[in-house]
Amino acid sequence: MKKPVITVLIIEDNDDIRGSTAEILELTGYDVHVAENGRKGVELAITHLPDIILCDIMMPELDGYGVLYLLSKNEQTAGIPFIFITAKTERGDMRKGMEMGADDYLTKPFDDMELLNAIETRLSKKEAAKKYSGNSQSFEFLMDEARASKLLTKFSENSRQRTYKKKQSVYSEGDYLSHVFMIKSGGVRTFKTYQDGREIATGMLGPGEFFGYESILLNKSCSDNAEVLEDTALHLLTREDFNSLLFKNPGISKKFIELLSGNVREKQDQLLKLAYNSVRKRVADALISLAAKFSENESDIATIKISRYDLAAMVGTANETVSRTLSDFKDEKLIEKEASVIIILSIDKLSKIKQ
Repeated sequence: MKKPVITVLIIEDNDDIRGSTAEILELTGYDVHVAENGRKGVELAITHLPDIILCDIMMPELDGYGVLYLLSKNEQTAGIPFIFITAKTERGDMRKGMEMGADDYLTKPFDDMELLNAIETRLSKKEAAKKYSGNSQSFEFLMDEARASKLLTKFSENSRQRTYKKKQSVYSEGDYLSHVFMIKSGGVRTFKTYQDGREIATGMLGPGEFFGYESILLNKSCSDNAEVLEDTALHLLTREDFNSLLFKNPGISKKFIELLSGNVREKQDQLLKLAYNSVRKRVADALISLAAKFSENESDIATIKISRYDLAAMVGTANETVSRTLSDFKDEKLIEKEASVIIILSIDKLSKIKQ
């Protein structure tokens, strides 16, 4: 099957740069459209709907910021990856472009490999996002939710309950478990610890979620650690009772197979985000994920409790970097913060943060 041709739109007022960039991309096999100013670029973008756009900032008639703004307001062009090509390297200019929704920057002069790598990275990220996106409103999703609610009832009926104090360990990497856990109230984080002391979060779990079942199902020691985020109540089901539930109820067996598969997909998605997303985007995504799990309402405003340390482990960066990012979000009126309490002022706006 013939590979589809990828279309690139170059918006650049400098004839030499526009021509040389187009030549490189055409030799590589891309279908290239060019525009000598921003207004023409917007027209070509709407007409041809390219796969990716390269755009200069300082241009006559309409600058790059104006181009990005107009295209982001158009439903057909809003999702097209957008890379600024510019000689302006001041932090303020870069930040303005990122806040408006640009995906990347190329600083003039750039070489052939920088150009091609930037394009390939953005296109790969777009494909990955398509691959892992799902339709949460589908009938199958609703049926899964119904089956899950029955599973929670069945699980809690057969289990005993135990309470844990904030920061108390549930199990450690290398442990062999005798129970499967379900969160009744509170929250749990799972994480891996490396030899240099760094921690990387592998999961943040809220009420109704299961953990520890991988060890039981695979009959192996735990691959990570589990610790409660706050005072937490857990349902504990013994290995024997858990296996009995699985064998007696095919629906429950199917659900835990789905949970295992979902965990694999989630880890793949986490690796993609660590590889491709900026710290700003990773922190924003982490806050939205936490809001979905722990917020008690479904409005655009959410309150969550998480330490800077735990948030840094979730997004794979330093505590200081997380602090700076949260300060930026606060300045941008996206959040309010008091100690370990973060108030998301608009989940919708936070979800629209790009690179």
